[in-house]
Amino acid sequence: MSLSELIQLSLGNLVRQAFTLFAGASRSREFVALDVLADQDGLSQQDLSERLGLNRTLMVRLIDTLEEAGHVTRTRNPLNRRSYVLRLTDSGHQALGEMRKAAAAHDAQVTAVLTPDERRRLNELLGTLLPEPSPLQSTEHLVSQAHYRLRRLGDALLAGTGLRTRHFGPLAGLDALAPCPQQQLARYLRITEPAAAEVVEELVQAGLVVRGRDPHDRRRYALELTDLGRERLKELSEVQVTLQAQVRELLGGPEAERELRELLRKLVG
Repeated sequence: MSLSELIQLSLGNLVRQAFTLFAGASRSREFVALDVLADQDGLSQQDLSERLGLNRTLMVRLIDTLEEAGHVTRTRNPLNRRSYVLRLTDSGHQALGEMRKAAAAHDAQVTAVLTPDERRRLNELLGTLLPEPSPLQSTEHLVSQAHYRLRRLGDALLAGTGLRTRHFGPLAGLDALAPCPQQQLARYLRITEPAAAEVVEELVQAGLVVRGRDPHDRRRYALELTDLGRERLKELSEVQVTLQAQVRELLGGPEAERELRELLRKLVG
């Protein structure tokens, strides 16, 4: 089975779709970041980046936004001058409270397709994917935290390879579509073109993707996998299979996995 097929069939893909449904906007990233800092004030910027599964560029941009809004302070870590410590300000706590109210209203709107019992069961199953009980029980929050947890599990399996979980989709997409323009890849992944450009640049720098001329339009570039990129597909497929097995174990077996799949499919349509 190809990497693209494995991803399409994975529970992680359904969680990602639910995350996009709830939290695809940068404003939702701000909410999750503030929520994590409220629960564990004084995290380093790197620790928060790992908790949220965001690369360095996106994390710097996010913290810049929160700092400019007066919601977060960023100071040098006295124990490690090369890192920053993040803390919520009074304004940050106030903004988080307002975001929680808005999130609750959005949560109710998005989950209206589920019965109360289905929503309760969905939250229970999502909670089993988290390393510790969550203080917030909104479906949006649990979906976000489950999404980030699965990304961290995938990143741990990829340790030492130079790849991250966020590279699964683009490499699988190029395996199915290449040669293709960057815009087509962005549509396939259901992400913005700037986000696609950022991850593509990472893959180009890693020597896994090359920009060539589009055979259908010589005025624009088309993306293709390099020989090294194609070699890595098998390795990534094996990691994807292992990740799915880990998720099944966290849930307690195939029956719970099947139940969560059905609930997520109903949620995302």
